[in-house]
Amino acid sequence: MTTAPHCPGNLDLGLSWHNSFVQLGEDFYIHLSPQPLPAPYWVGQSRLLARELGLHPSWLASPELLQAVSGNRPIAGTQPLASVYSGHQFGQWAGQLGDGRAILLGETSSGMELQLKGAGRTPYSRMGDGRAVLRSSIREFLCSEAMQGLGIPTSRALCVTGSDLAVRRETIETAAVVTRVAPSFVRFGHFEHFSYNGQPAQLKALADYVIDRFYPECRSSDKFDRNPYAALLEAVSERTAKMVAQWQAVGFCHGVMNTDNMSMLGLTIDYGPFQFLDAFNPDHICNHSDTEDRYAFNKQPNIAYWNLFCLGQALLPLIGEQQLAIAALQSYKTVFPAAFDKQMRAKLGFTEPPSGTAPTDRALIDDILQLLARNRVDYTLFWRRLSHSSAGTDTALVRDLFLDRPALDAWLLRYAERLAPTPRPRVADLMLKTNPKFVLRNHLGELAIKAAKLKDFSEVNTLLTLLESPFEEHPGFEAYADFPPAWASSIEISCSS
Repeated sequence: MTTAPHCPGNLDLGLSWHNSFVQLGEDFYIHLSPQPLPAPYWVGQSRLLARELGLHPSWLASPELLQAVSGNRPIAGTQPLASVYSGHQFGQWAGQLGDGRAILLGETSSGMELQLKGAGRTPYSRMGDGRAVLRSSIREFLCSEAMQGLGIPTSRALCVTGSDLAVRRETIETAAVVTRVAPSFVRFGHFEHFSYNGQPAQLKALADYVIDRFYPECRSSDKFDRNPYAALLEAVSERTAKMVAQWQAVGFCHGVMNTDNMSMLGLTIDYGPFQFLDAFNPDHICNHSDTEDRYAFNKQPNIAYWNLFCLGQALLPLIGEQQLAIAALQSYKTVFPAAFDKQMRAKLGFTEPPSGTAPTDRALIDDILQLLARNRVDYTLFWRRLSHSSAGTDTALVRDLFLDRPALDAWLLRYAERLAPTPRPRVADLMLKTNPKFVLRNHLGELAIKAAKLKDFSEVNTLLTLLESPFEEHPGFEAYADFPPAWASSIEISCSS
């Protein structure tokens, strides 16, 4: 770590920068600089992520860093660029897309890439202004770090800066920039772009880049006739399956699972119209723009597979044989249900391997999810209250959540019988480390945004603290883990940002 120097030219953060993506060549990107954001101000900062990146704490208070992450001052060693990709949006081929408002700065010696989202128009903006608005930027910042706190693979967010610059969406809003962080922002859509455009050399160069940097084991895999590209498809399928299983277990709706929003590393990326479920409704659609209900909560696992199938089609020129591609996709169908069962068993406090208890466990999982749906029970509250009740025999707070209490009581009896051989403290410990007390509910985000529009960022900071460690009790902040207010159900979240 270094202290923050004062330098008149490019800002030296004391980090070692390079940009391996540049080596792919100019068919993959265009070099350009961020557009300045007038009179920027700090909205939120992740000190935890800053430490992980090796940034000295003094930088977070410096006006120099504020200017740099707002696009107003170059950072020494970076090579800013916007990448081109294509993709399927809402199930339809959308053609060329690309980083329409995101500019990749480069990667640090920690192996993490930094990207400025909202840094202005690029050649891929498609008539857009290249800006992000304060509302969506705060949501992405908080949810990125919330997912990290939950242990779900995700891109991260170092900070958000705002400006009074007017931006037109449905109404006039103000602009903001999110500094996003991930090992890579390569998407399924990058591969679709070169495959659909008949550019096999570029397609191969991109696949080799991803394999060599992130999946070197695919080079030595004996599967698929030692075909590294089929092995890559299988590896991405399995990572994606595990990620989506975690989404489903925690009640997370992504909202816009287009192929250009799917990470080749199995990370949750592109936080737009997301939502954590309040009342459990498997058919819930969180995206107001999703008029055909394509991305409903219970459809996410199948949509992920559909997207992987699109990736398989894109990789087919490299894989060579269709049957190899199909075989590489098959593991999704076994990995997802196994990963989901593992997540749900942990939520229920089942500490031992399933073995002979598997049918009983599966029935308990299916039955409680059906009960939660029929009674529209608050998803996060149920699991947290069940975690506390598992330490003893008092289920009153759990029963209070249900209208059909006889059905719940019958389930609780079966559940208690299943837990009987395991010491209750051990069960409770696992459940309290698995079932969060705090998630980024829509109404909490809305309250933080409302305050931030008045230049009050205290709610952003409070939520960040709670969401970075969502399994802790955080005494005094019980209101943030309570039922949503009645007005929460009227919040509409769309693709507009």
